[in-house]
Amino acid sequence: MTSTERVVVVGGARTPFAKAGTYLKDRTALELGTHSVDGVLAKLDLDPALVDQLTYGIVTLDARVPHLAREVNFASRLPDSVRSVSVTDNCITSITAIESVHDAILAGRTRVGIAGGVESMSNPSVLWSRNATRVLSDMQNAKSTKDKARMLTRLRPGDFVPRPPGVTEPSTGLSMGEHTELTVKEWGISRTEQDEIALRSHLNAAAATDDGRLTAEIYPLDGYTSDMIIRPTTSMEKLAKLQPVFDPTPSGTLTAGNSSPLTDGAASVVLMSESAASEHGHQPLAFIKAIEFAAISPDDGLLMGPGVAVPRMLRRVGMTLDDFDLIEMHEAFGGQVASNLAAWEHGWKEDPIGKVDRDKLNRLGGSIAIGHPFAATGARIVTQLASEMARRDARYGLVSICGAGATAAAMILERS
Repeated sequence: MTSTERVVVVGGARTPFAKAGTYLKDRTALELGTHSVDGVLAKLDLDPALVDQLTYGIVTLDARVPHLAREVNFASRLPDSVRSVSVTDNCITSITAIESVHDAILAGRTRVGIAGGVESMSNPSVLWSRNATRVLSDMQNAKSTKDKARMLTRLRPGDFVPRPPGVTEPSTGLSMGEHTELTVKEWGISRTEQDEIALRSHLNAAAATDDGRLTAEIYPLDGYTSDMIIRPTTSMEKLAKLQPVFDPTPSGTLTAGNSSPLTDGAASVVLMSESAASEHGHQPLAFIKAIEFAAISPDDGLLMGPGVAVPRMLRRVGMTLDDFDLIEMHEAFGGQVASNLAAWEHGWKEDPIGKVDRDKLNRLGGSIAIGHPFAATGARIVTQLASEMARRDARYGLVSICGAGATAAAMILERS
């Protein structure tokens, strides 16, 4: 059976976001994820017994916690009876988590669900060489101490060099930043435009922190009540002094200043059927009108998926960019934002959909300033957009997120 009810965004909560290796480095992904789930229960005064489903994601997987969502379920205030689903979908992970809960509500299987994601980039799983893994595995099956000792002779000094997870795409051998350097050259995106996007991200995030809009979403942790990456005193002059990090030649344009940092953090968002929200006294922030995903070839531009997902979604629902009051676009890099905006304006693999009014874009700052814990970003953006739409009584809001692996997600929120 399929429900005719609309799916409601009731609210969200997240940890403060911090650059990897700094303020939250001693917190595991499980601890951060649990904190965000308990945080959203507390902020919304939501009875844990009402929750039917938890779909939760992570990108930097920990082999010691193979079913993260279930462990978050156990460690949080949620009852053990909640269905828990773990997902991993690169930077669009928590949009995929939202889709899971959204579809379960529409199907009538769920009335109240939590979706979100977490990253502890400070605590990646560190691996040994393939040879060391093979030897140690064989030793577990050895029948005698003599056999185990003989197997140890197969080890070499290099086998004990730790191998942390890489930041390159397995399919191409290039990092997201290296891919984006290729993209901005293809689209003719200047260093100045990228720095302008970064500056606006920081200034908007700083203003939204000062007036309490961003901090309202944060469930304090370890005494931290706000994001620790935002630089309110940055300027075009300061950004211009930074050296390129992905292309060190004179043609390189991506710097630490106009790129999102590796980030620790977690975010959760609560979805309900419209009747459940009404029954339990929760005022909707927004309704989910549409969700769209896209996948392209990395050769076309690793982070250019929004150039397909957003035009396709708008065509499907019969809307244009002018219909939106607010637009939230994930800022993996300033150059990725500018390239996708150009694709929307001029057309690329889809027909052009128009030029974005920059005053509608990322009004509370974006991932460059706030941070980008891969699996948490979608839940952060949906909460941020829905909350701002409610404050402004805005009619329509657009979400656009690019993803590693040449994917993208888009979403339309509406209020009526």
